[in-house]
Amino acid sequence: MCRRTLVGLVAAAAAVALLTGCGSGGSDSRTPRLSQLPLVPGARVVAQQTTCDPGAHAYCALQLVVVDDRYNTSDDLVESEHTLLLAKQWSGATADTGGEHAADSPGHKLRVTYATTSKELFAVTLSFVKRTKAIARAMSHTMFARQSAMSMMLEVGSG
Repeated sequence: MCRRTLVGLVAAAAAVALLTGCGSGGSDSRTPRLSQLPLVPGARVVAQQTTCDPGAHAYCALQLVVVDDRYNTSDDLVESEHTLLLAKQWSGATADTGGEHAADSPGHKLRVTYATTSKELFAVTLSFVKRTKAIARAMSHTMFARQSAMSMMLEVGSG
């Protein structure tokens, strides 16, 4: 077998192992599930993507765009989500940027960061946070449609 083919097979096997480990779904999984995140009643996810970090402590995160047109503003939606998380015993945490909120689940098993789509797109533009192109596009669509919307990222916590 030529060296180039062997290198290609090894790289493909490594990629499969990484993706399988990240999304295994077991009790010790490093990939959170949407069902683990409390959302305000009536809110709906309009975009969702899983992103993985293959580093020494590999994990995956869910990037979400959530809308709920019953709210007058995106700020109202974010505030209601914040109130709900606190009522569900999630604790407030320090966010990555000034425009974001963050919370840790009971036992610190999960961490969620969330903000209005306008604040999150601003942070993306300034490279303060990274979001996939599909998520950034979905955030942009909600703004142009004048929907009450928020960006969320759910990650495994420290617990």
